[in-house]
Amino acid sequence: MIAAASFVEAARARGFSFYAGVPCSFLTPFINYVIQDSSLRYLSCANEGDAVSVIAGAAIAGQRGITMMQNSGLGNAVSPLTSLTWTFRLPQLLIVTWRAQPGVSDEPQHQLMGPITPRMLETMEIPWELFPQQEADIAAALDRAVAHMDATGRPYCLLMQKGTVADFPLQGSGAPVPRAQGRVVVDANEIRPPNRVTRAEALQKLIALTPEHNSVVLATTGFSGRELYAIADRPNQLYMVGSMGCVAGLALGLALARPDLRVVAVDGDGAALMRMGLFATIGTYGPANLYHLLLDNGVHDSTGGQATVSAGVSFAAIAAACGYPLAFSSSTLDVIDRLLVDDEIRGPRFAHLRTRPGARENLPRPVVTPEQVKLRLARQIGPKIARQIAPQIAPQIIGQTDPQIRAQNQAPE
Repeated sequence: MIAAASFVEAARARGFSFYAGVPCSFLTPFINYVIQDSSLRYLSCANEGDAVSVIAGAAIAGQRGITMMQNSGLGNAVSPLTSLTWTFRLPQLLIVTWRAQPGVSDEPQHQLMGPITPRMLETMEIPWELFPQQEADIAAALDRAVAHMDATGRPYCLLMQKGTVADFPLQGSGAPVPRAQGRVVVDANEIRPPNRVTRAEALQKLIALTPEHNSVVLATTGFSGRELYAIADRPNQLYMVGSMGCVAGLALGLALARPDLRVVAVDGDGAALMRMGLFATIGTYGPANLYHLLLDNGVHDSTGGQATVSAGVSFAAIAAACGYPLAFSSSTLDVIDRLLVDDEIRGPRFAHLRTRPGARENLPRPVVTPEQVKLRLARQIGPKIARQIAPQIAPQIIGQTDPQIRAQNQAPE
């Protein structure tokens, strides 16, 4: 058995200072220790996949982070682990508790997940080892994790058995200070669907208001990212593929790690509905440099235009109720101007813009790969940080100009 302080301090010495996750009784000593240290950051997330996306956002900024969860939560984390952290090479250390480990009695809901947990990790190509049970083994385990993360840019897992960490008492509640309900601003003159602006027009407006030197734009999966790329492929942009609904979590992690940047999450109605727990997480922890723009056309555009249920959802009211200090709802482009105003608002801002469905014909897909997009963005916000993300991979991309990247990907075999 080890003390929570022994592991957390050894991890801190290796650059780990950002934690996110969902509690498990096995993790209680860690969480209690981390939340009582003001120099460490812990985000209590609505589900495990959200936590993965938040730590992935911090990884873009070169910050090492730890995601903690019960093994039953691996199911919630499969999408971001397989289509976000793996695809973009965004490393993080996973601490996963091994409930119902073979030979260990546990609750019935863990009986299937317990035996298959190692196979799930291996199927997702996440190397794992048992969490150290002796203090003398902590340093070596962390060094193996860091070596893998630095070499590959991908996650590494420590699988924690029952009774591994000694109790650590919690002083006080440990709860984050709740924000007051925010202000909702709804435009009185609603434009009907046939006359609403297009998503492309909204993205053009956003591009004009997000200079490359101090802004980052993260676009959700589907046509939002592809259309943003088609309008202007800039080094301060990232186009998500897969991990639907995770763009706001990614933006939260990056905004917390880089308070000097204006971080804009371009969300969609279908994506936002998929992970609405992120509204509460952002409303609680979101900083003032985070701007959440939801483009709502009422359909899943990239899969054929099937309707979502967004018509009956007041996204701005939800954001305000979750703690966003200011939330707009509109069907006119000037809401983007209002979203991005610099003022004394202390916390994240939200804007819900209703658009009409559809996209131009033959909408291109990015020719830059997800890895290249990530490394290019890391280079844009700081070359030194870019090299910290995956030192053995980054040099292949860091020295290339954007035209060189395009030429490389378009060259015939």
